[in-house]
Amino acid sequence: MRTSASWPRSAWVEVDLSALAQNCRLIRADLPARTQLLYVVKDDAYGLGAVPAARVALANGANQLAVFTLGEAAELRDAGISAPILLLGERLPEELPSALELNLEPCVGRIEIAEQLSKLGLKRGQQVPIHVKVNTGMNRYGFPWRTFSTLSRNLADLRGLDFAGLLSHFAQSDELEKGFARTQLVRFQQCLADLQAVGVQPRLIHHCNSGGFLDLPDAHFDVVRVGLLAHGVYPSSVCRRIPDLRPVMSVKARITAIQMLEPGDTVGYGMRWRAERPSRIGVLSLGYGDGFPRVRNEGGVLIHGQRVPLVGGVTMDALMIDLTDLPVADVGDEAVLMGRQGEAEITAHDLAALKRSVSYDLLASWRARLPRVYLGA
Repeated sequence: MRTSASWPRSAWVEVDLSALAQNCRLIRADLPARTQLLYVVKDDAYGLGAVPAARVALANGANQLAVFTLGEAAELRDAGISAPILLLGERLPEELPSALELNLEPCVGRIEIAEQLSKLGLKRGQQVPIHVKVNTGMNRYGFPWRTFSTLSRNLADLRGLDFAGLLSHFAQSDELEKGFARTQLVRFQQCLADLQAVGVQPRLIHHCNSGGFLDLPDAHFDVVRVGLLAHGVYPSSVCRRIPDLRPVMSVKARITAIQMLEPGDTVGYGMRWRAERPSRIGVLSLGYGDGFPRVRNEGGVLIHGQRVPLVGGVTMDALMIDLTDLPVADVGDEAVLMGRQGEAEITAHDLAALKRSVSYDLLASWRARLPRVYLGA
């Protein structure tokens, strides 16, 4: 059965897999040889498409993958991907058998879940690989660092567990101020020492996300977890740069209609834009239903290498652009909503600013009804 995204459409997401491959190689080359690269493919690889993105990453330096849901993991396994998969977040008891069935390595931050996984391991006669999650200050998931000395003794008694890893997560790693990140790192190292003191030596130690990988080399340990950066998008404007990293995702559409307006005519719901001169208004057939920010009279798109402004309010299925100063533009011409055209570029950060959010949110917001067109690799 064909999905809605498999039918022809005048708007699409373009995924440059050759850029993803190059980015993974550059990140791999930037790491010490002993440090593994874990590629985060949760939320459909932030909209790229988890299966093709995972295959490219694994072929170009990634050692393992990470997802957040069992469904995300099942999609990878069903596609024949056998690489180690870290299951992020925290599980409820009813999810644990499926995690084992899919051969996943779950993060564990509750002693009750560790105990149940140990029982499952003993029952099947094979230890369950887990990554012990320590809450060093993010205060989301994980064993509290303040009481981890006691908890580590409880963990050491669970014979059905294979301690595949110990991890934590930075609350702020991509800003110039690294004070709290370093506080978290000290807490994390103490938790590692607590585990070692009771005879547990996790095979893989990891704390870094993209920001930590870039700016906290003393926190690289055995693995770094990278998602956004592999897509050619930096987590902030101040973190370290890697030369030649390229954006992987672009969003494009073709002009589907042009309206000729007289002075005083308005555009869109609420009549939020009024023509002050004879105007040519182009229509692109995508809107906030596809993930574009719902803005009024803000932002622009690239056509013929020039930026033209959005006018009126973005609707669910359409947005309007002022083509008056670009008379060469016509129905069928390609517009770039995110990406590069000629020397001009609209970045994920630019659109995230329109959304009053962050680039992670923006990238993950492009809906599945926009077809993915894959280039390269």
